[in-house]
Amino acid sequence: MEKAKISASQLFILMVLFELGSALLVPLAIDAKQDAWLAILLGMIFSFVLLLVYHRLYLYYPDLLLTEYVQKILGKPLGFALAFVYILYFMYDASRVLRDFGEMLLAFAYPDTPLFIANALLILVIIYTVRKGIEVIARSGELLFIFMYFLAIAGFILIISSGLIDFKNLQPILEAGLFPVLKVVMTQTLYFPFSEIIVITMILPYLNNPKKARLTMLCATALSGVNLIITMLINVCVLGVNLTARSQFPLLSTVQTIQVADFLERLDVFFMLALIITIFFKICLLFYAAVTGAANLFKVKSPSSLSYPFGLIILFLSIAIASNAQEHNHEGLKIAMFVVHIPLLTIIPPLLLIVAFFKNRRKRVKNNFSPE
Repeated sequence: MEKAKISASQLFILMVLFELGSALLVPLAIDAKQDAWLAILLGMIFSFVLLLVYHRLYLYYPDLLLTEYVQKILGKPLGFALAFVYILYFMYDASRVLRDFGEMLLAFAYPDTPLFIANALLILVIIYTVRKGIEVIARSGELLFIFMYFLAIAGFILIISSGLIDFKNLQPILEAGLFPVLKVVMTQTLYFPFSEIIVITMILPYLNNPKKARLTMLCATALSGVNLIITMLINVCVLGVNLTARSQFPLLSTVQTIQVADFLERLDVFFMLALIITIFFKICLLFYAAVTGAANLFKVKSPSSLSYPFGLIILFLSIAIASNAQEHNHEGLKIAMFVVHIPLLTIIPPLLLIVAFFKNRRKRVKNNFSPE
């Protein structure tokens, strides 16, 4: 671990930026149709349980990274293997988000630019940022967080001013009952984007005030969840369910419809800046977690030396991960969700907590009965 400290407010900002990330881009929970907002709300509420699991593990091992305490909980061989799997997961997730960035940039701004070039430009900036350490990432988040929310509020006002909102698109609520919504929660929104926040287990040891960790985590997830709910409500109100589902990037499609006073229009490129900011920080945190975890696992004295090889791996993986955008989205929402996200984000952490609980309980009992 590097010798660095971040404040609770910086952790809050990084979590919000991370959870918004690429979730703002895609038609999140649209399988629930006009009840997508409800699926996001329930996914956020259920994710609080997982956040408490991550927090409890942090209380047991406040000075250790996830890749360190899994070895203490499970023992060296099995713990080492699981830590390595989590490092691979962080790299895989970073490559998926990088691919989302490239697809968005090519679709709305640079259609003739090769995907490799677009992804390479962003990963170079991320490599530079990660090499500077978590404090620089956190300070950058403080600065760009304000700018991103300024753009978001301006966009919301412009959409309202354009008279594009049609609340009839949200009706009827629960048309097919609650089951389809719960199905979307259990197969999508619980894992993407909320449970992905497991990445903070690689950042929490840097927190300068551990007592504020739980409240910060819950408040950050609540704010990002509310933002995603508002985004999907606007998308469905403006575009309707069918167009939102067909659109690869519904938020940008919504922004394209803004027209105020017959001259203020075509603002999608402007609002891409806000999306790039959230994507940048999501990849940054995943990249940082992978580099830090690998350096710790393999006893590399200078973690920054891993930045360039890891950056190249993530870059090439983002290209090779799918042959087109449709295949990429299908893999992310249908395959990776069950093969990767469910076991690593929702099954293994509670099991780790159970084992850690009994290990620490046994240790306390042993200490209580040890001779003075």
